[in-house]
Amino acid sequence: MQSHSPYLALVDIAKRAKAQAAGLPGRQEVKPYWTGIGFSLLGHRFVASMDDVTELLEVPQYTFVPGVQPWVRGVANVRGRLLPLFDLAAFFGGQLTSQRHRRRVLVVEQEKVYAGLIVDELHGMQHLALEYARSAPSGLMEPFAPMVNGQFVLQQDRWLVFDIQALVSDFQFMDAAAQ
Repeated sequence: MQSHSPYLALVDIAKRAKAQAAGLPGRQEVKPYWTGIGFSLLGHRFVASMDDVTELLEVPQYTFVPGVQPWVRGVANVRGRLLPLFDLAAFFGGQLTSQRHRRRVLVVEQEKVYAGLIVDELHGMQHLALEYARSAPSGLMEPFAPMVNGQFVLQQDRWLVFDIQALVSDFQFMDAAAQ
């Protein structure tokens, strides 16, 4: 007759449990990310801070407003509010290059500014690792330079960080009346 002490029985159970247990998950390094809204304009890829864009829309029907700069497309009624629409490519001296059905509007609402910025194409939310962040590029098209405050470089892709705060505080942008 073999007698086991309770202690030896527990040691045996612990050994068997350890042999069949799954290993702990490996440690993963958590990388910090910056999230923004990606869009194309004049052949460049931009990303704007999520904090600066309140809504994304297809280009709504709008009414032309006389006596304004050529980059002001007009005003649209969006859920009972009048939204001024600005052609961002025209503001920078170019033309929208995408087909009309691909164009989108970034709605900006900051303090006294409520505006819709028409861009060529929307690329949705972009989660960009901060390790790929770089300072603003040199040799950038002059009208863009004051509105770009950095970039993310990932292999062949370059995302310019578009500063909407700088745009809406720009005197030229805020002076929409025709000269």
